[in-house]
Amino acid sequence: MGIIEILGYVGALVIGLVLGLIGGGGSILTVPILVYLLAVNPVTATAYSLFVVGATSLVGAVKNIRKKQVDLRTAFVFAVPAFIAVYATRMYLVPAIPDTLFSVAGFEVTKNIGIMLFFAIIMVVSSISMILNNKVESDVEEKTVYNYPLIILEGIGVGLLTGIVGAGGGFLIIPALVLLAKLPMKRAVATSLLIIAIKSLIGFIGDIQNMDIDWLFLLIFTGLSIVGIFIGMYLNKFIDGKKLKKAFGWFVLVMGIYIIWKEISA
Repeated sequence: MGIIEILGYVGALVIGLVLGLIGGGGSILTVPILVYLLAVNPVTATAYSLFVVGATSLVGAVKNIRKKQVDLRTAFVFAVPAFIAVYATRMYLVPAIPDTLFSVAGFEVTKNIGIMLFFAIIMVVSSISMILNNKVESDVEEKTVYNYPLIILEGIGVGLLTGIVGAGGGFLIIPALVLLAKLPMKRAVATSLLIIAIKSLIGFIGDIQNMDIDWLFLLIFTGLSIVGIFIGMYLNKFIDGKKLKKAFGWFVLVMGIYIIWKEISA
């Protein structure tokens, strides 16, 4: 096992660690770690990411359900259109994407390059939201209001995004729960983990039918990520999550820009 591969498995721990520390964001690292450190094909990496993100989020969701922090009705309303969209995306849309998307001035944009570039753009958008988020997080309980049409549309949009890039989409789900269902921030974060777990794991079912899965590798990687989330939840008692989230945002921004440069220059 080479140094790069060892760093890849350490990266699995980091994914869970970040999720445990700041309640999100860790999943945005999964695909780059799988692709650049463990040499996994980008399309396969997005599938593996769904399983890793889903299983790791499920651990956090179960913990939150026991603490009665999860709004189960809101999770159901949001998760149903989301997992239908992500399943359909993985089952039908991703396999239908042509191997060569287009060519510009002699530069051929393949399916793999297109997925990584799109993923990098999502990383940049996500990082900016983490860096610029200076709002005071309110935990005041308000009467839960269900704007069903907007919640369904948001669920479909997040499902499509998750299906294409394999990331959890927490940076889109949490604001939607706060704005559309009037959940306080802590309950929104807790509820988002359950939504991410449901839609990611069901979306992964679409991949099982379309590709060969290296289960030994996937379970080892996922196990390390789950160990990381327990370490992160423990360290969260001693570390300021807000400051860490902003610093992590800068790191994700640099990573996103690097991926765009690497894919274009390659």
